[in-house]
Amino acid sequence: MARLTPDPTFYPSPRAAMQAPHEQLAYFVTLNTSADKKPDALCTLDVDPSSPTYGQIVGRTDMPNVGDELHHFGWNACSSALCPTAPHPHVERRYLVVPGLRSSRIHILDTRADPRQPKIVKVIEPDEVQKKTSYSRPHTTHCGPDGIYMNALGAPDGGGPGGLFVLDHENFTVKGAWEADRGPQYLAYDFWWHLGHDTLITSEWGTPNMVEDGVNPELFGKYGHQLHVWDLRTRKHRQSIDLGAEQQMVLELRPSHDPNRTFGFVNTVVSLNDLSSAIWTWHLDGGQWAAKKVIEIAAEPASEDDLPPALKPFKAVPPLVTDINLSLDDKFLYVSCWGTGELRQYDVSDPFAPRLTGSVHLGGITRRAAHPSGAPLNGGPQMVELSRDGRRIYLSNSLYASWDAQFYPEGIRGWIARLDADPNGGLSVDPKLFVEFDGERPHQIHLGGGDASSDSYCFPS
Repeated sequence: MARLTPDPTFYPSPRAAMQAPHEQLAYFVTLNTSADKKPDALCTLDVDPSSPTYGQIVGRTDMPNVGDELHHFGWNACSSALCPTAPHPHVERRYLVVPGLRSSRIHILDTRADPRQPKIVKVIEPDEVQKKTSYSRPHTTHCGPDGIYMNALGAPDGGGPGGLFVLDHENFTVKGAWEADRGPQYLAYDFWWHLGHDTLITSEWGTPNMVEDGVNPELFGKYGHQLHVWDLRTRKHRQSIDLGAEQQMVLELRPSHDPNRTFGFVNTVVSLNDLSSAIWTWHLDGGQWAAKKVIEIAAEPASEDDLPPALKPFKAVPPLVTDINLSLDDKFLYVSCWGTGELRQYDVSDPFAPRLTGSVHLGGITRRAAHPSGAPLNGGPQMVELSRDGRRIYLSNSLYASWDAQFYPEGIRGWIARLDADPNGGLSVDPKLFVEFDGERPHQIHLGGGDASSDSYCFPS
């Protein structure tokens, strides 16, 4: 039954969302790597500091099949439903849409009856996705004003192209592929938009055949190195922005939250020149979109004896920036360096001149920096989520099973940690919230009620 009033967790502007109540629950997906071949799960973590179960897992929903490799899930609806053109203004933030990157299976979980224990209410099988979209390997979920948008890495045979498709808000049926004219776009990864400017941006990683078995040195130069600009209304490709063939794997997109602004940030994982990672600012320049490199993070020299086989020839640890996140006031950008085990905070009040204002080390390929509560860690900050008020950061340490095995061949020992952010700049580790896992690896995290990467807005702050 549809609501008669808008969902109270929807906010018209980023500034209004920053006044939202403190999150009480966090949802995260786990990849099961135990020998008994159990299914992956969506788990619930108590993140309310006043709760007697703070920092504990208080709910778990196992998937009905084994081998999904759950990935970037999201809400069915969010603040974009308040946009003036939204056809479904009274949908509610109720369902979690959880794709399996390996299986191409999509799970719909209802959080209404018991937010701590979401219930699976629908499973969209791979055949339906493939039949209606010609796509496979769904990766990311975003709630749009007119439907649930998802992207896919490629085609059912493991090749390309990858692209976008849409689910119905009401019954979760697969509507079909989104693109009306894809132009030269072939590789796919993330997508986001500037709703106030009818513009959608997509990034590039690789086809399933290029990424599912890990990083392939023979494909260096062929992984994604472009951004693509689309007309959101007509669904037509408008422009490609090449960041340079040496810039491999253009991943996470974080547009300005203020809908009147026309910039955003994207990361490239590795440069073929020196193993560095970079952050780029895309922006509207006159009538065309452009991108400028604004941050470069260098590789760290290391002893060959301390490196996994994939890195021994280089005698260095690449930062491997694999996720970024932007605070709702567009002031702070958070950058996770999965290889070197570092979470960086940059003041991006001027998006073309970021200033490093905070850094915390946890894990890392050679550093193995410990959490204040325990022993040295492996893995590193990977997925990074940020509370709506910008004060709390949640981290998990698993990237992707085959890539985990390449860079941490001893096996990722899963963990989730919380950092605290000073509103004037600076980071510290919360010693009380730290969750370790045995045989499971946590990946994407989303916060109950919304967070810095779950919603988009149509009204300026």
